[in-house]
Amino acid sequence: MRLPSSIFVSVSLFTAETTAALYLSSTYRSAGDQIWQGLTLLFTLVPSVLVQLTLTFIHRDLSRDRPLVLLLHILQLGPVVRCLEAFCIYGSVGRVEEPYVSIIRKKQMPRRGQSEEVERQVGQAEGKLFTHRAAFARTSVIQAFLGSAPQLTLQLYICVLQQGVSVGRGTLMVISLLSIVYGALRCNILAIKIKYDDYEVDVRPMAYVCIFLWRSFEIATRVVVLVLFSSVLQLWVLPVVLLNFLVFFLYPWILFWQSHSPFPENIEKTLTRVGTTIVLCLLTFLYAGINMFCWSAVQVKLNDPDLINKSQNWYRMAVYYMMRFVENASLLLLWYIYKTDFYKFFCAPLLVLQLLVAYAIAIFFMLVFYQFCHPCRRLFSSSMTQGLWNCSSLLCLMCNSASPQNRPLGDAPRPAKSAGPPNDEALDSASDSADDVPNETSYDMLSDTICENANEVGNNICGGINGDVNHSVSCNA
Repeated sequence: MRLPSSIFVSVSLFTAETTAALYLSSTYRSAGDQIWQGLTLLFTLVPSVLVQLTLTFIHRDLSRDRPLVLLLHILQLGPVVRCLEAFCIYGSVGRVEEPYVSIIRKKQMPRRGQSEEVERQVGQAEGKLFTHRAAFARTSVIQAFLGSAPQLTLQLYICVLQQGVSVGRGTLMVISLLSIVYGALRCNILAIKIKYDDYEVDVRPMAYVCIFLWRSFEIATRVVVLVLFSSVLQLWVLPVVLLNFLVFFLYPWILFWQSHSPFPENIEKTLTRVGTTIVLCLLTFLYAGINMFCWSAVQVKLNDPDLINKSQNWYRMAVYYMMRFVENASLLLLWYIYKTDFYKFFCAPLLVLQLLVAYAIAIFFMLVFYQFCHPCRRLFSSSMTQGLWNCSSLLCLMCNSASPQNRPLGDAPRPAKSAGPPNDEALDSASDSADDVPNETSYDMLSDTICENANEVGNNICGGINGDVNHSVSCNA
């Protein structure tokens, strides 16, 4: 059984960032900067409350008699208690023989065109540790993009206005950047385990390095671009941010409306329709927050039972990065035109070039990851290079068909001879065709709550949105 090191890293970043933010807010109060103090506390306490609610919701503490744990969550100490509980469970493994275990089946990665099935026993302790890991993976994403990302943007903006970096502010910025990159990394790993939940996934160290470099360059570049633009055009940054946020917030709902699917009712049995709507809105809110700063590896799909799109859509990813690159270049161009005298000490063209190159480096590491380091790349129906080439060819075809030079004079414009508008089904990878095939064993990564009853653990480890682990053994169609 693996050491729960990911839990320790999540709690360490959460605790360090909260402590640094509280110290920095006290310095703002001493200096009389009440606005900066209020915003710093806002971007600290709101994600902290969401983290406490997420842990309580996943572990179903409201339906269990654990008043002390609930009190500690109210005091914002829930992550620390959960971390200690996880390490206590890890330390007790092997000391007492477990009377009930679950048998799970996982496929190994195909070798020479063949994939073997392996069986493994999962005891209560390992199931509970899996619940804790999955819960902290989600809280790391929430903390990163609803707390650390706005916090880093705010503190960097204050540095530009005050033309200096204090020790406290610099420390908080470094911790916030690490928290965002770690949250994005956990999001990538979570997406892999969701899409290939019937396979035994082994993520190698080189894959972690590629994801870390990819996300570091992507997020740092995005934050710097937003801060530079907001420092010269304060009134225009709000429409840019709201437009980005609304597009990604409404996009899953538009796809859900177009699919004419029934309203999701399988999130949680105890939730009413209003409660389910609130949960879905919070999920799409988090999805929009992620896409504001980087590409979300977990794509929300409201008409899917797991609420996650398990297909690998190269077209959507290519469009996102092309549009984001154009947007960053446009914002930098506007900053260069309207820059103030403060930036006369910088070589503005060189700064613009460095930021664009940094974003290109992020795209390069992304390509390296999907082409060489992705743990399930053998399951792709086509390589990423081929998928992106098809996407670029399709975009060129659309541009040529829309060009007025290709139309005969005096004739009405004719539709292009393409097979139809691009959609998700036409450009998805191998996981598209396997979406409707029943898995032999599925860990529902959005559901990781472990039943306390030993008999329940022996039969199943429940499945739902709350973080339950679902073990169902069936034959492939």
